[in-house]
Formats: sequence, structure tokens, C-alpha cells
Amino acid sequence: MKAGTAGKGSTTPSASLDRLVAGPPPGHVIYVGTGPGDPELLTLGAVRAIAEAAAVVLDTPEQRELFNHAAISPGGEAEVVDLSAEGRLRPSVRAKKIAKLARGGKRVVRLVAGDPFLDGGVAEEAAACVRAGLAFEVIPGVSSLTAIPEYVGISMSSPSGVHFVSALNGEFTKVGASQWGEGTLVIATRGQHLAAFVEAALSAGRDAEDEVVVTSRGGSNQQSSVVMSLAEVQTFESDADGRIHLMLGAALQNREELAWYESKPLFGWRVLVPRTKDDATQIANRLRGHGADPEEVGTISVEPPRTPQQMDRAIKGLVAGRYEWLCFTSVNAVKAVREKFDHFGLDARDLSGLKVAAVNAETAQAMRDWGIEPDLVPVREQTAHGLGEEWPPYDDVLDPINRIFVPRADLATEQLAATLVELGWEVEEVTAYRTVRAAPPPVEVREAIKSGDFDAVCFTSSSTVRNLVGIAGKPHANTLVAAIGQATAEACEEHGLTVSVVAAEPDPVVLADALATFAAERRTELEEQGEPVLKPSELKQPRRRR
Repeated sequence: MKAGTAGKGSTTPSASLDRLVAGPPPGHVIYVGTGPGDPELLTLGAVRAIAEAAAVVLDTPEQRELFNHAAISPGGEAEVVDLSAEGRLRPSVRAKKIAKLARGGKRVVRLVAGDPFLDGGVAEEAAACVRAGLAFEVIPGVSSLTAIPEYVGISMSSPSGVHFVSALNGEFTKVGASQWGEGTLVIATRGQHLAAFVEAALSAGRDAEDEVVVTSRGGSNQQSSVVMSLAEVQTFESDADGRIHLMLGAALQNREELAWYESKPLFGWRVLVPRTKDDATQIANRLRGHGADPEEVGTISVEPPRTPQQMDRAIKGLVAGRYEWLCFTSVNAVKAVREKFDHFGLDARDLSGLKVAAVNAETAQAMRDWGIEPDLVPVREQTAHGLGEEWPPYDDVLDPINRIFVPRADLATEQLAATLVELGWEVEEVTAYRTVRAAPPPVEVREAIKSGDFDAVCFTSSSTVRNLVGIAGKPHANTLVAAIGQATAEACEEHGLTVSVVAAEPDPVVLADALATFAAERRTELEEQGEPVLKPSELKQPRRRR
């Protein structure tokens, strides 16, 4: 039948379709397993769901720390709701709150510690959401029952067997008589149920002197594992509602050799990373890998030059063949030129035939991300001085043009340009971007800096030293200071800071590794002297009472 020829009383396909799609779609809830606490364990599906959600519901207050990771972030307008702030809610009550957030067909992510169905016990809540008219799905997570023992250093391949029990509600009757036997037992519970655990274990025939590993905040950089007797567990001080993992049995024998996580050199250290807002997160990721809890504070904001005409002319000159070399002295310089190319409808191919240099590996990587392979990166010293040392002199036979374009910051020094001129080159330096002091960090961060709550601070440039002191004050004397190079170390000393670590190469990753090496050597020295191994922040003198 042709459109428009339907008989009386007939329904056209388009009219029928209109009725089918009328009304808002049902709300959608996604149960996302966050693993035991380490943000690196979230799946790609979990990261994507969080980014696309209209609302994110937290299972524990600690889950908010996941958003400190560079790759994990809710959408700009997403609402973040912490249900744990309202105490222990019944599944039906939680479902009603989620349904309210999902009105109008919105997608709500419900974060669940560990794995949603194995650790979180959210099946009843999910069923209530279905009865409320919501669609739901599950993105599995790494179960804390299997992950925490591995973070503690306990092998799960015990020949006498391993039993896993989730007893978050304190029902230790789930543990059968055979599970209390000689094998290894892993139990997830809460602090308020520790006495009940001891009573159940003793009633099942366990000896009061049996060794137990008690782990709190497992999988995070605040993980704490304590070995004690079974009888001592009931007096262990912990957050009543906080999750606790208990491990006992044969597999505990080799724990000291396998305790890889809490033995990391910077484990539990709170490290301040003052940096430009547009810098990469290489150093933060490396510090996290060494066990630290890095906290980035923007000290410099990168903005376009006040008058763009000179930069515009230089970009056109690049394409017209005015220059023999393009010299990048920072990642921000690469970004500035790339943005101009995008503005003029150009791309990396328009630099064909031009030689390009990068001051260091990080800048070279920014070039490669744009599709440009550098012709020159200094090998011995990756600084402006090192680049000048390895720059080839001008040769009127080999070089048809003697001109170099150097896009730079407004406050950059002219050291490199002077070296290039001595080598016979004509240098055109153009302000590609401005660096201005960022707004001060929150009050609590400023107070932590001044009072010594940070264990270390990593300075990646002289300007970050000046600007951090300007916007937040000077770090406490007990805070270890690490500098990316000698010039940065001198800037620290000019501001009255004692530098403990200087990177062998001006590279953020090398700086993080140097701090980790220093911390490891410090730990060894303290152990050999019989001194307690305390973090720098734990050395503060207690405040006097007024």
C-alpha cells in the first residue's frame, strides 16, 4: 500500500511508530564493580560507564578517591551521590533513591566495592530496581576476596585448599566445619563483627594462638596488614562499618617473602606534585606505581599570547619554507603550534621538508602524538643547554636556509638562542604561549603543605617552585624535596628549601624513580640502626595544647 492511501479505520505505519516511541525511555542503572580499592583495577567498561553517567552513586566514601585518577572521571554535569553518608539502608530504600536519579531515562552508575554480585550483595537491590521499572546491567569487578590476599602477599594455591567467605553482615554460620579446618580461609567482614568472628572460629575448634592477618583498606595506598593471634583479633581497633579482610591458615607461611605491595618504597607516602595545569601525568603515574598517593596542584596556567599576530606570521612562514629548523623546547610549545595549525586548516604533513628538534623525550612524544618524528633529541642532557650542545653548526653547503623558528613561553630565557647564533644560525623566537600563576589550591591543601602532612614534594621546574611558594606557602621542613634538575634545585634553595633528591636526568619519570630510590635507602638505613621506619609526615612534633 502506498503512503496516504490507507482506507478508513486503517493505521498507517508512521502513526503506529509514533505511538510506539512516545514517552521517555526507562531509567537505566549500571552496577559497576570497583575492585578492592586500586583504581588501576577498573575495567575499560567501568571507566566508560562512569564517564557517560548522569549520576554516580558511591558505595563507600573512599570511592570518591577513584576520581583522582587521570583516566577515571564522571561527566561534567554528573551528580555524585554518597549513599553511605545516610548509614546502612535497606535494598528497597537504595533502589528508590536510584530510581529517583534515573527519572527521564537517565543512566545511573552504582559503584560497588569489589564485584557487584560476589562482594557487594546487590542482587536484592537490583531486583527492587527492576520492580521499579528500571533496566539494569552489571559490569563485573575484581573480587576483594581474591585480590586482597594477593595484595597482602598470600598465595592462593595452598595444597590444603582455600575457602572464601563474604560475611559483611556478620553471619559466620555460613562457614562450614570443614572450612574452619587446616586449609586457608579468607573472610570479608566489617569491623563491628570481629568479636563474632573470633567466637565462631574458637567454637569451630581453631586455637586462640592461631596466626591471623587482619587487613583494612585493602588494595589502596592506605592498606594496613597486621599479624596477630586469633584471640587478639577481637580487640583490634577499626572503623565499625569499615571493611576488614581476615586470612588464616597454611598459606600465611610465606607471606613475608611475598609481601610485594606494602613493601613498595613510597608505600603510603603522600606526595605533592606542583605542576602546570596542562602537563602530562607521567610523574603521578610513576609515583603511584611506587606506592605513593600523588596529589597534583596546578601552579601555572598556560594561556595564549596577548598579541597573536607574530605567531600567525611564523606559522605561515613554516609552510612557505622560510625556516630550515623548527625547535620545540616544551610540550606546551608543541600544543601551541598544533592549535595554530588546526586554526589555519593545516596538519603535520605541511611540515614536510622541515627539520624538527625536541628538547627532551616528553616533548618528542608530544610531537609523535601529532604525527611528527623529531630529527634531533639531545642524548646526553635533555635541557635547553644540552640541545644547544648537540645542535649542528650552520653549513652553507648542506643548509639552504640558515633560519630557525623557536616557539617559546613569554618568560623563557635566551640561553639556547645565544648558543644557536654562535653556531651560525639566525634565530627567530616567538612567544607561543604565556605562563601565569594559577589560583591558590583549596585551604585544606595549603594547610597540609605548611603543616607537613605531605611526605615529599616533587618540583619539575624552577617556575613551579616560585609559584607554589607564592600561591600556597613554603612546604614544611620535614617534607622531603625532590628536584628535576640542578637549576630547579637552586630555585628551591633560593626559597629556603633543603633539597634531598636531584634527578640524574631532567625527566619526570627519572625524578619519581630517584625519590623512590632515596626512600628505599632511607628505610634500609633506619632498619640497620634499629630505628622505627616512619614516613616524613610522621616525624612532625605534636602541636602544643593551648
